[in-house]
Amino acid sequence: MLRTSVKRLRPLLPKVIRQNRWINITAVQRQAVPAVVQQSTKGGFISWFFSDDPNTPPLYEPLPGAKLPPALPDSVEPSETKITTLANGLRIASEEISGSTTTVGIYIDSGSVYENPTYYGASHLLERMAFKSTKNRSHLRLVREVEAIGANIAASASREQMAYTGDSIRTYMPHMVELLVDTVRNPIFYDWEVKEQIHKVKEELAEIANNPQSVLLEALHSAGFTGGLAKPLLATESSLSRLDSHTLESFMLENYTAPRIVLAASGVDHEELVSVADSLLSDLPAVSPPSPPVSEYVGGDWRGQADSPNTHVALAFEVPGGWRNDKQAIAATVLQSLLGGGGSFSSGGPGKGLYSRLYTRVLNQYQQVQSCTAFSSVYNDTGIFGIHATAGSDFVPQLVDIATNELLAVATYGKVTDAELQRAKNTTISGVLMNLEARVVVTEDIGRQMLTYGKRKPVGGFVKAINALTLKDIAMAAESIVATPLTMASWGDVVHVPRYEQVASRFRQNQ
Repeated sequence: MLRTSVKRLRPLLPKVIRQNRWINITAVQRQAVPAVVQQSTKGGFISWFFSDDPNTPPLYEPLPGAKLPPALPDSVEPSETKITTLANGLRIASEEISGSTTTVGIYIDSGSVYENPTYYGASHLLERMAFKSTKNRSHLRLVREVEAIGANIAASASREQMAYTGDSIRTYMPHMVELLVDTVRNPIFYDWEVKEQIHKVKEELAEIANNPQSVLLEALHSAGFTGGLAKPLLATESSLSRLDSHTLESFMLENYTAPRIVLAASGVDHEELVSVADSLLSDLPAVSPPSPPVSEYVGGDWRGQADSPNTHVALAFEVPGGWRNDKQAIAATVLQSLLGGGGSFSSGGPGKGLYSRLYTRVLNQYQQVQSCTAFSSVYNDTGIFGIHATAGSDFVPQLVDIATNELLAVATYGKVTDAELQRAKNTTISGVLMNLEARVVVTEDIGRQMLTYGKRKPVGGFVKAINALTLKDIAMAAESIVATPLTMASWGDVVHVPRYEQVASRFRQNQ
């Protein structure tokens, strides 16, 4: 078939190429196709490609004499996550993955839930202060070292955990570990650097104030919880005025202790990682970790008036038990894929969630709805799950009613079809497995699971639990979620947003 196509192309070639007067086999070609070169000693590569010689093998057949690598076995065992605990309680966990690069991360059981009024905003500012000047390096030197080894570094703050990560070529793993440890253990917090980052945080807050998704997510936590999770993740103008180098040092001294730290890595030899990290981290103080901050979900209402022609509304409920309630958390993850949603115009191309319930039942049916998306934020012992939707202010009463109906529908047995559930399960599984192909995600998964569970659960168990979910399981999980108090948040032109009690009563009637 290929040879026939080639014959048809021959008349189109210039005569000089057909006669091969100037194209000869080079030394590189002799190394690449030695078996063919031995058979075709005249004419060159083009002559071989278009040859009618029956002794020349077609391109769709294996080359005679070519050595192929052995095929992989049908069953390949996943890499094991190895764990070592140092004498001071610090844990080192890694997974060996073949390849030329490695990713290392330091994960700390610290975040905004551990902040008191003195420290409000400290986690947010510490994220900004990561990889600045230390006792051993200036900020400029640190940046130059990272550039010299071709590495990438990042830091992130969340409500329950802090993360400092870096990835580089495998041979630079010791350098990357030392650099991360230096950043976490030896920051100087020069006053001028702190003030510079406070100024940048203020600029960031000004941008976030016009981002409805970020505003509503913060509002849902402040209105829906009391205790640790009600504390703001983002620094406020008032808290920034109280933060300085001494405050940051005190917060790190209290929270960055050995039993609350995990050094995670992927693409490394575990014994080599331990030998490098032991001398850098074994002298950290072994302070007993404090009791986890208590967070109680209570529900509530938040409304933010803004100069906008649209209204953004979020309806949310508690995910009881959080990640430590495996079955409920997994069901909530599948439930989010089941509802799906997105914008009225999908920029992801055909098939991007277009068969989810919020697409087929809301976005495709009501042209007034600009976006409608299911969301979740799950923590160690609790979480929130809900729907965020956007429409013009005049359509908001109907929009809230539509979102309410969709949440009640998935909580009613028989309203979800087996095809919808299977599609949601497949979407969830494929998303997890594809993400875990990236070393950065594998490292993060190791670090965060170690902080949450004290071990890393195999992905096979997660997939098995998803496949075991039934229509009744999904309905029961959704029913238990919407049975918790409603948290409602709205932003924009909120004049037409229904009263909280009016919406909450709809869910109480379903119980």
